[in-house]
Amino acid sequence: MSQETLMSTPARRILVVDDEPDLVEVLCGALHYEGWETRAAGSGEEAVAIAGRWRPDAIVLDVMLPDFDGLEVLRRVHAEQPEVRVLFLTARDAVEDRIGGIAAGGDDYVTKPFSLAEVVVRLRGLLRRAQPASGAAGAGSEPGSDQPGETEDVLTLADLVLDERAHEVVRGGELIELSPTEYALLRYLLRHPRRVLSKAQILDAVWSYDFGGQAHVVELYISYLRKKIDHGREPLIHTVRGAGYLIKAPHS
Repeated sequence: MSQETLMSTPARRILVVDDEPDLVEVLCGALHYEGWETRAAGSGEEAVAIAGRWRPDAIVLDVMLPDFDGLEVLRRVHAEQPEVRVLFLTARDAVEDRIGGIAAGGDDYVTKPFSLAEVVVRLRGLLRRAQPASGAAGAGSEPGSDQPGETEDVLTLADLVLDERAHEVVRGGELIELSPTEYALLRYLLRHPRRVLSKAQILDAVWSYDFGGQAHVVELYISYLRKKIDHGREPLIHTVRGAGYLIKAPHS
């Protein structure tokens, strides 16, 4: 990042939450090097208090904390600041922590031990997704059509509607609450209907990884997106074994 960019762009605020002081110091140093402002917290209570006062853009959040866990921190912070991005730090073998973090509304995770470069890349992706994506407007389509309608910033497929202006998703007249990353994933699928998208393509487009990444994060997010979009309805999201995922209207 150039000095000119740093002077013209407000620095992103990153709150680092972990009860290991050495790890916090290293993480904050790496994030400072990227030109971001940082604050540190060693407990859940401290993290919630700092987030309330400082209003961070993103939080690097350990799941295991000495008072209450990172999932509770996420719930309390998101109650007041739903737009805050959250990158969880989890133990390598704690699958339930990773799944729980995503289910609670977390945006991404890295497993310990991790590289500082990976944390920076993940945060770049989260912060990039915080900016509304612009899409080319196109002609609308009839409900049930194979192609999504695009009227300015509204995408439709069958009875599913994604309105980028209102940042809302509705299916069958029912408002569906999505996390920011679930929303970005659905938007990417809708912009490429009936096209098989590989895990690598999804990682690159939605997570903005500069390397291979971890494909299982795509599987987890597809799973949770299906539960919210397709549960109890005709499925729109489909798996193509060995190839990837696609979205299409029923019976198309």
